[in-house]
Amino acid sequence: MDGVQPAADDPHTRSALEGYRAGALRWLAGGVIAVVLAVLLGAVAISLAEDRGRPVPLAGMVVVVLVVGGVVAALAGAGALARALRWRRALAAVPWQRGLLRIAGPAIVAFEPEGYDEWDPTHEPVRLRLVSTSVWRTRQVQGLDGGEVRLAPVGTGQWVLTAEGLPTLYGARSARRPAR
Repeated sequence: MDGVQPAADDPHTRSALEGYRAGALRWLAGGVIAVVLAVLLGAVAISLAEDRGRPVPLAGMVVVVLVVGGVVAALAGAGALARALRWRRALAAVPWQRGLLRIAGPAIVAFEPEGYDEWDPTHEPVRLRLVSTSVWRTRQVQGLDGGEVRLAPVGTGQWVLTAEGLPTLYGARSARRPAR
């Protein structure tokens, strides 16, 4: 590494990774709890229906919604947890690159690394598409327009970015260059 600190050694990065991991665990646990509640509600509804001789109104619909929602939440949590582990490994091997963030579209950003010269035709900003589907996360990144951020590669065409004061990390993929 030649004296360059890996991104994972930064205290802000460690806490941001922990925050991301905690959110993933909340989604995973919430999904599992929803499925367990669906099973319990289904059992109670069947028992009541047998005792009363008629079905419980809307119980089946609620069970289906809980199961589907729970499975989706658990899968999202498991995916985010896997992503957090992959990011932790990748950030242990690479340093942060500092630079400016420019908003280039609703979920498209351009990262201009330190030393970037917009007038030099050989310099290109790193164009990224945010992978978040959450509106609030996208807006939080858009609020960084023109500000200093840190960026690190975490896989082929995959990046993580953060900034001082942000409690989490944001994933992005390399964006295709717009056609000229």
